[in-house]
Amino acid sequence: MTLIVKIDGYYHQILIKGKRCSKKELMKRYINAKALTSDILDLPALFCRINSFDQLAYNEDIEVDYVIDTDTDRIYKPSY
Repeated sequence: MTLIVKIDGYYHQILIKGKRCSKKELMKRYINAKALTSDILDLPALFCRINSFDQLAYNEDIEVDYVIDTDTDRIYKPSY
């Protein structure tokens, strides 16, 4: 199964996909990637590289499983 995540922040809106995991596991992965980067602009690429995720072409019509808000460090399931 595939997990689609939107990384949303002041500087970017990026869609990524990877192996399905829980919200708790996704938070661990996000915190780990954030700790390894000094520039928030590098976060999406680093997250993808260390967690074997792929970037997708951004399309706001795609329904995502989770949103990672890099401004608030919050992960949530959007309602459609």
